[in-house]
Amino acid sequence: MNFFKIVKSISLLMVIAFISIYMSACNGNSVSTTETDNGYLTSVVNAGVGSGNTEEGDLMTSESSDLDDGGAVSDNGNNDPISNLQKWGRKVLNVDVNVSITDQGDTLKNVLVTRTITGNYIIIGTVNGQVQTITKPYTEVLTRTLVFKRIARTPYPHYNWKLYQISMVNGKTTSPQVGTDNITINSIAVLVNGVPTYTFQGPDFTQNIFTTKYFGGTGIPRIDRNTQVTLIVTLNSNQSDTDYVAWHWCRNTFGFHRIPFVLISQNGQTKVYQKTFNIYANHNIGVFNGFISANTHSSLFDSNPALFSSTTVGTVYRVTQ
Repeated sequence: MNFFKIVKSISLLMVIAFISIYMSACNGNSVSTTETDNGYLTSVVNAGVGSGNTEEGDLMTSESSDLDDGGAVSDNGNNDPISNLQKWGRKVLNVDVNVSITDQGDTLKNVLVTRTITGNYIIIGTVNGQVQTITKPYTEVLTRTLVFKRIARTPYPHYNWKLYQISMVNGKTTSPQVGTDNITINSIAVLVNGVPTYTFQGPDFTQNIFTTKYFGGTGIPRIDRNTQVTLIVTLNSNQSDTDYVAWHWCRNTFGFHRIPFVLISQNGQTKVYQKTFNIYANHNIGVFNGFISANTHSSLFDSNPALFSSTTVGTVYRVTQ
């Protein structure tokens, strides 16, 4: 008799525990239902989806940090012939994000993301025979378009919407000078192991659209470890001096974050810059932002804080092995 009472008591406790877990789960879900579709999309832009580097949904949150050098740093493989420039870089102080969402029927949402960065452009170089640190406060605006697609119809937006497409990034300084008033990137060609593989047309690079991995990953550049990459940038510049063009990518183990290009040809205001390098062997696996910045010569080699003009283009790329 005692045995049956014990079994009955245990069964009752199990039922109570199950009901408690169920009610707890229901309460958790009921909180989620207060989130709107647009609210969820905005949260993805600002906080990502928490997948590390495996999903494109996290790319927007790293745009600013990918361009943040943390101050003046050395170039990787510096081939700059002008010895008075020692270090340079952006130090991001504040980022303001604006998200504009429009519906395309009931299954697609178009999102325009405008990211306004304020910070200091810091240069260490020789001025009149003395090493000086020059600080140029700046404002830079990055724009990128996204498309989210509905994949379900539940009460919970995070189950219903997936990032479907993501564009390249357009960027330019708006202060102290408007970047595109002086220098504009028109096209980017990519050679992988010497073979022409990708071409991206501008100057509105947000027209270059990539489909995310969840929906097949069409067109996203794949550049794996130890691969030789050649980037060829064609731009218009109204500057008589050689501009300073650089490739920016996520930091590697040694902290290298940037590498400069070489001017290979010029026809009037049309200039072509090129750089060949290898993707380092310990590059993380996943999907990342890469940026090309085109800066006027006076941005880096003139101590006047009012002279800073930069145009930036960003792209998605994936490393799988």
